Amino acid sequence: MKNKFLAIMLTAGCLCQFLSSATLDAASIRETPLVRAVKRAQTAVVNIHTEKSAEESNSVFGTTNRGKINGMGTGIVIDERGYLVTNNHVIAGVDSLEVSLYDGSRYSAHVVTFDREHDLAIIKVDGNPKLDVMEIGTSSDLMLGETVIAVGNAFGYVHTVTSGIISSLSRDVEVNEEQQYKNLIQTDASINPGNSGGPLLNLDGEVIGINVAIRAGAQRIGFAIPIDDARELIAKLMSVEVLDKMYHGLTTRCVHNGGGHELIVDRVKSGSPADKAGLKPGDVIVRMGTVGINDGVDLERSLLGVQSTDSVPVIVVRDETEQQLSLTLERLQKGQFLHGVETPQNQTEPVVYSQAGAWDVLGLKLVELAETSKNRVSPRYRGGMQVTNVRPGSPAASNGIKRGDILVGLHVWETVNEENISYVLDHPQLETFSPLKFFILRNGETLYGHLSLKNIPKTASR
Repeated sequence: MKNKFLAIMLTAGCLCQFLSSATLDAASIRETPLVRAVKRAQTAVVNIHTEKSAEESNSVFGTTNRGKINGMGTGIVIDERGYLVTNNHVIAGVDSLEVSLYDGSRYSAHVVTFDREHDLAIIKVDGNPKLDVMEIGTSSDLMLGETVIAVGNAFGYVHTVTSGIISSLSRDVEVNEEQQYKNLIQTDASINPGNSGGPLLNLDGEVIGINVAIRAGAQRIGFAIPIDDARELIAKLMSVEVLDKMYHGLTTRCVHNGGGHELIVDRVKSGSPADKAGLKPGDVIVRMGTVGINDGVDLERSLLGVQSTDSVPVIVVRDETEQQLSLTLERLQKGQFLHGVETPQNQTEPVVYSQAGAWDVLGLKLVELAETSKNRVSPRYRGGMQVTNVRPGSPAASNGIKRGDILVGLHVWETVNEENISYVLDHPQLETFSPLKFFILRNGETLYGHLSLKNIPKTASR
């Protein structure tokens, strides 16, 4: 009897072990790479809720009704202090911003910087909650057919997850005359209104793209900005020059080295804080303060909040040897600005034209003439800037400037390179030059006209 009881107990024990093992196997089968990727990234995805004013005319009574339009989008946490990246079109013209986190908590937020041309913006969550930061991958090794995941505030359904594949790479998409995108990732993962600004993830749970557009009237044709294109723009938008008015003097580039990314110093401005600290071209920046450095975004966020009296420890690798340096930032001198980066106009800070760049001020996209093309310029001029695009309705368009024209002068100055353009747009007396005289070459003939600066948008720096 005792042996029989023992046999029953052993059988029951084996059965429990089998059921437990089967349950574990079932759970492991269900937790696919896609599920693990979503788990890794989901807390760093933020839902954005916006409100803007709208006016509706009543033609019968001749009155205007003021109302509100609610909008939605998605953001990606790039710094634990509450800095998020999203699309500019998500926050453009809004009166108020609110974000909801994965745990359901809600916070007000405000716009920090934005880049209209590339459709990116940085917003900051109010209240200083400590947030989980998204892991940034690379878009340099993407494969057609690779599984990708979109997470976002689709149609207001927060933290919606969809999946698909990479359908194509290097797509150019023109939304309208003022908004064009280059080199986009195409995916068949469902991207809907509200997904804008959210992440396109790989199976490692890393962001490899920022969802930006869909093909109207089509199904499962969506587009994302490659993260390697976006990271340089995000670094500009997060720059301590823009946010804190501090200056380091470094020009860097991010390199994918197979196992990750590293930030290499390209140039060090003579006499700058970086120069005084002993940084040199070719240095690989490993750590800045307490932050490990993988790209320009890490560099800029590591220096946010640093004062000119603070000494920041820097670790670099030079000639395969690790070196420790010390960097002290300096206040940004008046007239130094990052072109293309804008801040909200309602801030009570000095107003400058140059920060918006030639596109917003004049309505021109310009590139320097190659040496081989300078024979197109009259011997009277040392060179010029070729017009590659003209914004409809801009001062340049109103005065007949066309794509292909060569801009050789503004006011009394030549325009041979970008520095010349910056000099004019940074000039403290720019407004007094209006209408601004311009000189262009077209078919070998010099033409001139005047650009009105009266109605151009002033951009506040902060």
